[in-house]
Amino acid sequence: MVLLLAACGDGGGGDGPGGDSAAGEGGTLVAAISSDPEGLNPAITTSGGTHAASELMFSGLVELDADGEPTPELAESWEITDDGATYTFTLRSGVTWHDGEPFTAADVKYTFEEVLLDLHSRTAASVGNNIESIEAPDDQTVVFSFAQPYAPLLQQLDVTEAPILPSHIYEGTDPMENPANQAPIGTGPFEFVSYDPGSEVRMERFDDYFKEELPHLDEVVLRVIADEASQLSALEAGEVDWLFGAPGPERERLISDPAFDTLETQINPGGSNCIMTVSFNLDRPMFGDLDTRRALGHALDREQFVERVLFGAGRVAEAPISSGIGFAHADDIELPAYDTDEAEALLEEAGWVREGDGTRTAQGVTGVEDGTPLAFDFLHFPTFSQYAELFRAQLAEVGAEVTLQPLEPPVFAETVFTERAFDTNIISYCNGADPEIGVRRMYDSDNIRPVPFTNAAGYSNPEVDALFVEAATTLDPDARGDLYGQIQEQVAEDLPYLWVVETESTRVFDADCQDFSPSGHFAETASCG
Repeated sequence: MVLLLAACGDGGGGDGPGGDSAAGEGGTLVAAISSDPEGLNPAITTSGGTHAASELMFSGLVELDADGEPTPELAESWEITDDGATYTFTLRSGVTWHDGEPFTAADVKYTFEEVLLDLHSRTAASVGNNIESIEAPDDQTVVFSFAQPYAPLLQQLDVTEAPILPSHIYEGTDPMENPANQAPIGTGPFEFVSYDPGSEVRMERFDDYFKEELPHLDEVVLRVIADEASQLSALEAGEVDWLFGAPGPERERLISDPAFDTLETQINPGGSNCIMTVSFNLDRPMFGDLDTRRALGHALDREQFVERVLFGAGRVAEAPISSGIGFAHADDIELPAYDTDEAEALLEEAGWVREGDGTRTAQGVTGVEDGTPLAFDFLHFPTFSQYAELFRAQLAEVGAEVTLQPLEPPVFAETVFTERAFDTNIISYCNGADPEIGVRRMYDSDNIRPVPFTNAAGYSNPEVDALFVEAATTLDPDARGDLYGQIQEQVAEDLPYLWVVETESTRVFDADCQDFSPSGHFAETASCG
């Protein structure tokens, strides 16, 4: 198979309703972000907080259009040969980093080999498990070679999954500790101005951006406002122009308010097609028993999460792969349905006995000392507190005592993935545009490692590992879909996780600002005023 995709003019700018705005005449956009990013390098983490605050400053080899199809970005064209095992990219000429240095193929090679394939959980789990070599035969050419055909590469090269770093800044350093993580240099539409931790990130338009006439905005300010109510107050007072998510109780009112416009999307900073997922730490003897995990699944009324947490902006998760990935989503998977009677019966059978309405205790549970209470912690981001409260309340009904432990994202990542010092948690696992992007990392045995947002459960099944390998090297979409169906059947049977709800986001913004997109470059074509 050979595919050659030609460059698309100026990269897609200038055709929307605001397309006649001259570059640099779009004013200032102030956006609210929910947490301090604590770093501005999106290549070393999949944290939504970091990506929301930094993606406008970086670029990928490709960008994905509204239908998820790859279009040129840093790469102006590509050729796929060897039946899908070799991808040759021709890079744009004349692209410069924000510090004026030229962008070259060496930057791409360095970023993948030294950073993404080790530190970016989704790219490491997918491309990293399949790549044979990355070569840069000249400054404008990069060649990705795989031992076998690899179908989903192009969907994994945008700024969210593979932001390219400047090798002249990072080479020879620890990419986790480089000072540029706090003052980044990229090739994106906006360049770094300042970062006041806990307060704001400020950036301005990059005058030498490789897409002609873009961006329109002069400046973007990302203001840290943790509380949803405070974000809304700031929007209504005109102190901010953009919210990444409408507060649930106010969503319908904001949609109908002519002072604001909205954008509905399943694409979020850091990833798309996200499923709120409860992880069991399978290293804990308490959760080594399948009946115990299944019982806790039956105790969850997931419709309540849609109604009381999402306020209708989402749906109950019906399978381990998001419905947003149509070819791979299985629609016939049996997940534990809400049934407290079944939950209590399974707990009794597993040896968790209960007197009255109190907490159950172990009597004959394998690996658990008799008398041990069915009590465990539940780690979560502070922004997920509503999920946590509802989880605790529902499990209390069947005699499980849950202690909530809110942790900021960097502490959460260290506790869960490095120290593995947790019982259960909830994570927004974003599946991306293809299961290789955001699904495989959750189940592949090779991804039980100290990298944030990999295999939190510590789940290992050689059959599932082999199916992921086969799916990644299968080019036919129908055949790939069948393989992902088998994967979902097996992991639903093993139940290392509970898949709670698929989320959607409602962006809300001042009606005087227009031409946003749901992607990481959400403000690239926008203007205000």
